[in-house]
Amino acid sequence: MHAHAIIFMRRLLLLFFIMSVCGVAAFAQTPSPTPTPDGQVVLPDDLKGVPDVAPDFKSHDMTLPDLGRVGVDVTKERPLTLAEALRMALENNKDIEIARKTSSMAEFDLKAARGVYEPKLAGQTYYERATAPNVSIFSNNPKTTQGSVVANAGLTGFIPSFGTILSGTFNNSRVTTDNPISILSPQYLSSLNFSVTQPLLRGLRFDAQRRGIEIAKRNVELTDTQFLSHTIDTVTSVEKAYWDLIFALRNLQVQRDGVRIAKAQLEHNRRLVNEGQLAPIDIVAAETQVANFEQAVYDALNAVNISENLLKNLIAPTRTDAIWSEAILPVESVEQTVPGTTLTDAIDSALKNRPELAVNNTQLAINKIDQRYYHELKKPQVDLIASYGTSGVGGSQNPNFSTSFPTACNVDPTGPACAQQQANLALLTGNPFSGIFNNRYPTYRVGINFSIQLFGNKTDGALLGKTKVDAERLETQREQIEQGIQVEVRNAMQAVKSGEARLRAAAIARENSEKQYASEQRKLDEGQSDVYRVLERQTAFIAAKSVELKARTDLNKAIVDLQRATGNSLKANSITPSK
Repeated sequence: MHAHAIIFMRRLLLLFFIMSVCGVAAFAQTPSPTPTPDGQVVLPDDLKGVPDVAPDFKSHDMTLPDLGRVGVDVTKERPLTLAEALRMALENNKDIEIARKTSSMAEFDLKAARGVYEPKLAGQTYYERATAPNVSIFSNNPKTTQGSVVANAGLTGFIPSFGTILSGTFNNSRVTTDNPISILSPQYLSSLNFSVTQPLLRGLRFDAQRRGIEIAKRNVELTDTQFLSHTIDTVTSVEKAYWDLIFALRNLQVQRDGVRIAKAQLEHNRRLVNEGQLAPIDIVAAETQVANFEQAVYDALNAVNISENLLKNLIAPTRTDAIWSEAILPVESVEQTVPGTTLTDAIDSALKNRPELAVNNTQLAINKIDQRYYHELKKPQVDLIASYGTSGVGGSQNPNFSTSFPTACNVDPTGPACAQQQANLALLTGNPFSGIFNNRYPTYRVGINFSIQLFGNKTDGALLGKTKVDAERLETQREQIEQGIQVEVRNAMQAVKSGEARLRAAAIARENSEKQYASEQRKLDEGQSDVYRVLERQTAFIAAKSVELKARTDLNKAIVDLQRATGNSLKANSITPSK
């Protein structure tokens, strides 16, 4: 009874002290009245239209509502390791799939660019019948009708290394006519031609076609690098989401433990009230503690739902996949190994592995291609051309052939002139291909085509200047990227070190909070403390457990950021990217 008297006196003195302090504070904070200016009327705020906030609400239901998650059957747990989550993300993630498609498109662009040098076969064939008025004094026909059947084909090839263009054409036609001065009807005409165009200055070493192919090659490299970058980003996002889900689930358990501990404290307080060691009002304080911890449970449950949906969005192939209705259970150990590296090694690794620098290298390579091309365009156009052609003619003698002029055979049928005329006619009425293969009517041509701008090539010179300035911009951008990478690496290493220190401090704080809570409970049982201090220690203990979990999660995420900053995310997870 002596102990109860001491407690009663303490509470009485405490109540008197609080009332004294509140009275002094109220007196000190009471503002001196401010005189109202003459003629000014101060009206009270009009609050008639503002409803009261649940004035008659009373909570009688002390049970917890459903702790389920929307759309998730918590009885269907799906154990998931970090390696499995990463594999699913790399197989199903939409960003990865888009990057994969972009890389495939770049490969098709390269094939299209190379296709410009594929041999090209072109040709035409048609029938034509034309009637024209007679304007010749050698024929008495008022008009002439001519029918033609044409069949032509040509083949063009290239020598890419020198910009050489090779072409060959084969032309054939059959012509019929009622013109009496035409010797042959039908008449067959055939010709075979070859030509070579060789650039001597512009286009000899480099041209638009070769530029297109080289840029397409670099674009394939660029898309591969971008695919690698998307892969690293996805791996980083999945790792962080995985650790966040672990924290959310473990923190939910901590909050549930808090409710359990608070309820146990509530029952303990009730026993002490029944024994006369505590006042009935102390039960209200314990009930309030239970309600506060129950609120924390629902906040933690909402965090689990958000974290789980974020991870599912990264690894699920479709929105209708079965994983959306399953409860993911991450089983990876939270005890991750902290990378042991120096700042110098980390920066060197980042400068070697970061995809941003690879992208900049590819952009610089494309810039050099453009410089080479525009430098080539500044040269004058001088092309060597050479061609060879042969032709043949054949057919049948025109039955309508007649002429008013005397021929050699009309003058002297047995003379040498008539014999030559008959020989020429025999050649004409023969096979047209014999004239081609016998090289009977050859044509040779060799020459130069040139195009020179007299007052300088300002357009291409300006484009060349622009590409040089762009090269300087890319070099400056590279320096900026390298400096930014260095900052990221330094920050990531500092975050890891700070995370280790915070985890150590958080673990000590949690251990001490647990000891203080247990000690305060014993003091309460011995009458040397009160309920409010116990509840304060209880709140601090639960908060310290959450802080320790958060410190462990933050350390793991800091390790993930360090791996990304140094470009080792894929290596650390034994991932080989494949398109």
